[in-house]
Amino acid sequence: MNTVPPFRKIYQGVADRRQMFRLFDRHAQRPHRWQNDDSALFAGEWFEIGRSEHDYMLDILPPLWMRGEMFALGEFLTGSITSVFYTLRIDGKMRYFHAYCDLSKARSPVELRDAIVGRESRPVTAMTHEERLEHIWSATHDEYRGYAGERFLPEHRGRRAVLVYGRGRTELKLLDDLTDEEIAAKLPVHLRHLPTKAAA
Repeated sequence: MNTVPPFRKIYQGVADRRQMFRLFDRHAQRPHRWQNDDSALFAGEWFEIGRSEHDYMLDILPPLWMRGEMFALGEFLTGSITSVFYTLRIDGKMRYFHAYCDLSKARSPVELRDAIVGRESRPVTAMTHEERLEHIWSATHDEYRGYAGERFLPEHRGRRAVLVYGRGRTELKLLDDLTDEEIAAKLPVHLRHLPTKAAA
């Protein structure tokens, strides 16, 4: 069974408003949506946004709370999971982030903030294998991604899958089973040749 890392960068680069709203529910096609406890899908996911997107979200609804460099939305996504927005100074530059935090865990927003700062303070730009897969899932249009259905082995059903093109045919392939070549083909050119960083 796949274990979900506690904190996951799900998109490389700065998401604009359209991308931000897509990333808020990048699991929208999941089987049995809202019938199960979907908290684990979202808790710990984070990505960078621009200042205008951050300020827009601050103005759109009254925050549940504001603490220094962060604020939480009062509308919960599922269970105790809600959006937390950060304004962080990293390497002398102000940057803005969205994350899903589990507010049933008191230190969740602080721990996620520390994980973001740690990840974004790396001296060399790099991506882990998991970050590459998460970016592919986040950036792929809904028509070209989905979940493994009846054509897959029972133990694979419900897992994330993306369309792969090759040698005159197109197939739906499990995201976790993509080869290095398939991953490179699905990444934007500017991300294909970044070094692979081992997960800390």
